[in-house]
Amino acid sequence: MLFRSGNVMELTERKKKVLRSVVDLYIRTAEPVGSKAITELPDMNFSSATIRNEMADLTAMGYLEQPHTSAGRIPSPAGYRLYVDELMQDYRLSVDETKSINNAIEEKVQRVDKLVEKVAKLVSQATDLPAISAASRCDSATVSRFDLIQAGQGSFILVVMLSDDQVFNKLIKLPVSVDETDLKLLAALLNTAMTELPPEGFTPALLDKVMRSAGRASSLVPVIVDFTTDVLRHRGSTNVAVAGQARLLGFPEYRDVDKAQKVLESIDEDTLSNLPAIMQSENGTKVLVGPENVAQELKDTSVVMTKFDIGDGMQGMIGVVGPTRMDYAKVTARLSYFAESLSKAFAKPETKQLPQPNEEASESKEV
Repeated sequence: MLFRSGNVMELTERKKKVLRSVVDLYIRTAEPVGSKAITELPDMNFSSATIRNEMADLTAMGYLEQPHTSAGRIPSPAGYRLYVDELMQDYRLSVDETKSINNAIEEKVQRVDKLVEKVAKLVSQATDLPAISAASRCDSATVSRFDLIQAGQGSFILVVMLSDDQVFNKLIKLPVSVDETDLKLLAALLNTAMTELPPEGFTPALLDKVMRSAGRASSLVPVIVDFTTDVLRHRGSTNVAVAGQARLLGFPEYRDVDKAQKVLESIDEDTLSNLPAIMQSENGTKVLVGPENVAQELKDTSVVMTKFDIGDGMQGMIGVVGPTRMDYAKVTARLSYFAESLSKAFAKPETKQLPQPNEEASESKEV
């Protein structure tokens, strides 16, 4: 029965059951759902009048919407949000699905280089949706040592060693007035004043201080600092790739060419580059429904994301973009399993082991 407290309707278990059924049917059919379709479901033992009343209440509460061209209802962004958070049932991956994901990863993701582009394509193929992949370092590095090595007449090699043991070098032209003694003095200054600093630690004040102490080699300091900060910033940058944008055209929501064009133009590296930042403090799977997306162009779409470990201080993120009517249970299950498999694929060789097809697939509903 409809439970009211004063004039405030409460979301009863029956209302939740009706809402879940409306969302499930709309995901499958892409057509507005009427009370008759709900009444005919095998587990819905309520009269058609009761179902109509519950759907009217859910509409008044903001969980359903009624398109002006139809008497049926469709889920609102709030309805999808409640569905994802509380109502959707776990989706269990089949043996064929787990085998397909494992085989794709074993064949195509052998090295971290070009990881982002390859993973985006694999995820798009596995979900039949536009996919995003990103990789970035989750740790920070600083300079542990500078070496300045004279390389014949008129040039020297700048060697920058980072705290994670990575080494970078650059050949730099020497001013006529600078000799090997000047280089040794400058190296000592750099190792005293400019090691163990993040990129933002190389301030104008510090630069000026080192230049005033560097004597005849002072003109080399800005060149060295520019190279060093570029190395540190590049190391901490995020690489983003998108694949499968055209798959969006297979959904009836995007039959309108103008609407489809706007969304397709927004599904690119620049627009989606802020999504990895959303995952920094998140665990499990993150779902952004409709208006929850930052980009205005994505207000009528949903984004599902999850993280995976690459190793060597790096972290990856995979996600998909699709209509709000996407099959959230299936998509979150596939992404979770994909992320788990990628983490194991990039584990150290002695521990590398992909999930086996007969293992229970990961079905995380954390959002």
